[in-house]
Amino acid sequence: MTENSERCMSCGVTLIGPGGARFPCPNCGEIITRCNKCRKQSNPYTCPSCGFLGP
Repeated sequence: MTENSERCMSCGVTLIGPGGARFPCPNCGEIITRCNKCRKQSNPYTCPSCGFLGP
């Protein structure tokens, strides 16, 4: 595992395997990363750049 591993914005788990998502923040365009579990449970996330709170 490298230090540049992507982590889920909701729970902090390292993203490995299928099911995770990368998408731009709807407010500022910063890349948001989410694991499969948090996506399925609709856990909230906060954009580190602009503070946008998403489901």
